[in-house]
Amino acid sequence: MVDVCNAKKVEEIKKAMYEFEDRKYVGGILGNFNQKKSPVNPIEYIESFNESSIFRFILTHPDMDHMDGIKDLFERFSPTNFWDTDNEEEKDFEEGSPYNPDDWEFYKSLRDNKNSSDPKRLVMYAGYKGKYYNQNEEEQDGGDGLHILSPTVEIIHEANESKDYNDSSYVILYWAAGGKILIPGDAQEKTWEHLINNYEDDIKDCKILLAPHHGRKLDNYDFLDIVKPTITFFGNASSKHLAYDAWSSRELPVITNNQAGSMVVDVSSTPMKLFITNETFAKEINSATYYSSIYKAYYCCDL
Repeated sequence: MVDVCNAKKVEEIKKAMYEFEDRKYVGGILGNFNQKKSPVNPIEYIESFNESSIFRFILTHPDMDHMDGIKDLFERFSPTNFWDTDNEEEKDFEEGSPYNPDDWEFYKSLRDNKNSSDPKRLVMYAGYKGKYYNQNEEEQDGGDGLHILSPTVEIIHEANESKDYNDSSYVILYWAAGGKILIPGDAQEKTWEHLINNYEDDIKDCKILLAPHHGRKLDNYDFLDIVKPTITFFGNASSKHLAYDAWSSRELPVITNNQAGSMVVDVSSTPMKLFITNETFAKEINSATYYSSIYKAYYCCDL
C-alpha cells in the first residue's frame, strides 16, 4: 500500500464534501460525476476483501493528505514493513484543519523510533535492491517488482534544508506483467530532473502514471514527453489548481476520482484492464461494461 487518505475506523465514517466543477476527460466526455462527495474509506475497502493485514506500507512523503488516517489504518492492519524517509518535518495544526493531529503524532512516533521492528521501519533510496521488493529469495531480479527511482540522500538533505518535502517523495516504478506504473508522490521539478538524468529509459512509455501532486500545476511538464502514459490518474484537488492543459495539449488521456470513484487495475493481464466503481461513468465510457465481483467495480477499458 502506498499512502493513505480518508481512512477511518468503519464505525466512525463521515462523508466528506468537496468542491467540484465540470471538465472534459477520457473519450471527450463532459460532465460532473460527483464522486468527490463520497470518497472511499480505505479501511472499509480493504476489509471488504476479507484482508486482515498489510505486508508493506510506503509513505511517499510527510504531507497530511498522504497519511490521513494512518493511525487507524496501522491499528487495524498492522503493516509488517513501513517505508519512510529521513525527513525532519514538523507540523502545527490550525483550528479547523481537516486532518487529525493524532495521525501526525502517531507518524512521528514511527519516524523517531528508527529501530522499530513493529512495524519494521525502512529508509530506502534510489537504486536500492533487496529481497521481495525487487528481488526474489535468491536475490535475483523479481520479487514484487518495486523499483525505487527517488529520493537520493542529496535530495532528502535539500528537502530538510528547504523544508519543502514534495521533492523528497518516493518515486516507485512498478513493473507489472501488463506494463509499467509510475508512482511519483508529490514529485516536483527537481525530482523529475533527477529521473530524466538517471532513469530516462526506465520511465519511458508507462502504462499508468499517478499524476504527481494529484495533478496540480507544476512549472515544467517536459517529463510527460518521456513518460507518455497510456492513462494518467488524477486525484481529488481543486480544479483551478489542476494542470489539465499539460495533458490535453499532448493528447494524453486522464481519468479523475471525481469521475470514476475508485480506479481498480488488473495489472496481471496483458493488456491491463481498468475497472471503476462509478457505474454511471463506466456506462458513459463503455456501453458494454460489466460488473466484476472480483474487483467490486465496473469494467472500463483495456490499457
